[in-house]
Amino acid sequence: MLMTLATLAALGIAQQTDTTLPVRAGVRLEVSNFGGEIAVKTWSKSAVRIAANHSSRDRISIDATEQYVRVKSEGRRGPSQLVEYDITVPTSMALALSGVYTDISVDGSQGEVTAETVEGSVKVSGGAGNVSLKSVQGEVTLEKARGRISLSSVNETITATGISGDISAETVNGDVTLTQIESANTDATTVNGDITYDGTIKDGGRYRFSTHDGDLRVAVPEKAGVSVSVATFNGDFSSCFPVQLSRKTKHRFDFTIGSGTARIELESFNGDIRLCRPGQLKRDKHEDHDDQEEE
Repeated sequence: MLMTLATLAALGIAQQTDTTLPVRAGVRLEVSNFGGEIAVKTWSKSAVRIAANHSSRDRISIDATEQYVRVKSEGRRGPSQLVEYDITVPTSMALALSGVYTDISVDGSQGEVTAETVEGSVKVSGGAGNVSLKSVQGEVTLEKARGRISLSSVNETITATGISGDISAETVNGDVTLTQIESANTDATTVNGDITYDGTIKDGGRYRFSTHDGDLRVAVPEKAGVSVSVATFNGDFSSCFPVQLSRKTKHRFDFTIGSGTARIELESFNGDIRLCRPGQLKRDKHEDHDDQEEE
């Protein structure tokens, strides 16, 4: 990511820490890293393996109790320079991972996941219960998770695929793409970016999608019963299927599909809003890209 091991060797002789600890069910893993990488994968053993590549000037500290396994690095003078963690944990172990200049990845988790970094990407496959992923200067990607999902970035994109549960996704300068979603409560916002939602619209569900400078593309299943509220100041609205508008003002209008028990709110200040059927949004996006190339 930020430095190679050759650079690390220039800072001090590179060395490796490799420790395996037995753990009981319910123990949480906490890892804090200043710069480098935290990569977590899972296995069926009741143990945690902590492997770390680091400078000889740094020391890896491991504190284990009946409640947690806490891992951090320390330099001779202040924070460590660069540590690359490769950690293996039980599949259901709760994870609390944090960094500053750090890429974070998790693969195969079936437990709660909290991952937060300042400058680096966060990429998670799996997770159950509370899943919270945050980055300031990095992409946030989640797949195959279930539970209460919170995704946040500032200057990069958010992508979620194969998610089941309540979803909150928020970024400032980036797109939000939510596909293969099964949710009764989804809230996605961005300031400078597009939002795409392709998933379920459940009876009684609540869905809110908002952007200032960007387009909204939302899939509505054919048999969904939904009340839709649309607001756009300087953009167009279109639908792949016929809708009958009601309560229309200059910049706002509503319409109802079927029973109307679900609720969708769509807001874009400078952008277009488009509704289609599931599976059509990706095709529409490719067509828009082709049109732009022809122009």
